[in-house]
Amino acid sequence: MRLLDHVSITVRDLARVRPFYDAIMAVLGAAPAYARDDAIGYGQRNRDGDDDHTYVSVFASAAATADPRRHWCFRATSADAVRAFHAAGLASGGRNAGAPGPRPDYHVGYVAAFLEDPEGNRIEAVWHRGAS
Repeated sequence: MRLLDHVSITVRDLARVRPFYDAIMAVLGAAPAYARDDAIGYGQRNRDGDDDHTYVSVFASAAATADPRRHWCFRATSADAVRAFHAAGLASGGRNAGAPGPRPDYHVGYVAAFLEDPEGNRIEAVWHRGAS
């Protein structure tokens, strides 16, 4: 079951966060889907008869606020990709919110890293098949 088709993240300053999202999405394998003055998108949109994709939009919004209880978690293709996500995010203006590594409290194979984007939105990458 694929629960999410697409999600939207809001930010006040799109130009400020774009390098961060460009970097982490590239590491996660989500190609740029579109770029406008008020939004950027990554991944691939679904089409009629083809529902095996997902994408994320990052929208500029004057009302955007970060909330420590809200976060977006993206699937990584390996534990190495989780580590690369974290490094790319830090190098592109993000802040550490949880170093890459196993999270056995979730389950034995859960490997994740947590970042805050430059505006404080919490972003996670996860791999469910162990640290090796």
